[in-house]
Amino acid sequence: MAKAKAKAPRVNLANSGARLEHLLGRVFRSQSIYFYQLLGVTLFLVVFGLVMVLSASSIDALKASNNSFAIFSKQAIFALLGLVGMSAASLMTMNWWRSKAKFGYMVFMVLQLAVLFIGKDINGNRNWISVFGVAVQPSEFLKVAVVLHVSVFLSSRNTDLEAVSTWRKAGIMMAAAMILVLGGKDLGTMIIMLIMFVGLLALAGMPMKLLRLVSVATVVLIPFALTLGSSSRVGRVTAWLNPNAPDPNGYNWQSEHGMWAIAAGRIFGAGLGESKMKWSWIPEVENDFIFAVISEELGLIGALVVIGLFVALAISLFRIWKRTSDEFSRNVVSGIMIWIIFQALINIAVVLRLLPVLGVPLPLISAGGSSLIATLGAIGIVLAVERENNANPQAGRQARMPATRQLRRVR
Repeated sequence: MAKAKAKAPRVNLANSGARLEHLLGRVFRSQSIYFYQLLGVTLFLVVFGLVMVLSASSIDALKASNNSFAIFSKQAIFALLGLVGMSAASLMTMNWWRSKAKFGYMVFMVLQLAVLFIGKDINGNRNWISVFGVAVQPSEFLKVAVVLHVSVFLSSRNTDLEAVSTWRKAGIMMAAAMILVLGGKDLGTMIIMLIMFVGLLALAGMPMKLLRLVSVATVVLIPFALTLGSSSRVGRVTAWLNPNAPDPNGYNWQSEHGMWAIAAGRIFGAGLGESKMKWSWIPEVENDFIFAVISEELGLIGALVVIGLFVALAISLFRIWKRTSDEFSRNVVSGIMIWIIFQALINIAVVLRLLPVLGVPLPLISAGGSSLIATLGAIGIVLAVERENNANPQAGRQARMPATRQLRRVR
């Protein structure tokens, strides 16, 4: 008995050493070009975003707190936390993410529900909750949680994708999250989630007949939601549809001055830090309308560079999605890819007056801690997927088709 007790610590030390060796292997093992492409574009967007947040927010921060760096300092801290979170997320195995998906979904659904009762109202939306004195937006993290949870469910029903019940259950999970977000009057986030969910279902192998019905329902639902529950929202949509009509309530103020900023930038821009519209002419200039300041200060060339960076980000995500064979990981990458890219498209389209003002930030660039940390965490999960692709290159070369197509081929 004494000998057995003496050997026990050696076993524990051996296990601890093996775990440490495994972790160090994941940290320092050389990764694929796809991993470094995604990481490089992401880091560049974050650094560029910090520079533009400093430029766009300096005047409003000076007025509010007598410190031009107040908003930038907070954003820099959020960026650091987000990058640490991204690194940690990329080191977790996809089996670990699979095991925590349901728990994460339940936690953030409860937090989003709590927002409706004890949440904080900002600009007419109740979508924030105070945690230790810091305003947190649970809906940003709920996007990640729902993608993971639904991906686990769909991968577990991979041989039953033709059944309507499979998609009904997935739709209920998604609809519950969207209803809670819409309950806080955050229409912009709800629309992003709706687009993300429809895209995820489509890429997961939803039968075409059901996909058509969902697409039609989405096209009908979005215009209806734009006019639901808020007189100011109806006013913004009406003003956007009739830009030359009288606007006594100033619904077009933000978008008009955003266009003036873009026009003032011309080809080469007024110069970094030289924006005139940021002098309190554009509300939320460091957040929803930061693309207007980018266009004014860096011109058409700067705006095209930003668009090009998001195209590069989309290509990097698509390449990882294409070479991923595991169904769960593949669904996760597709949901995150659609979320980030479509949110960027919608934000830019709003600034260009192609869409009414929806209040969604430009991913990785706009000021806002919850959005930045959640987006970086989601990209960290995609990097974790690519780590496993690189560790198993034979599987990574053959992105597996949906199971329903494989069954048809066999038959």
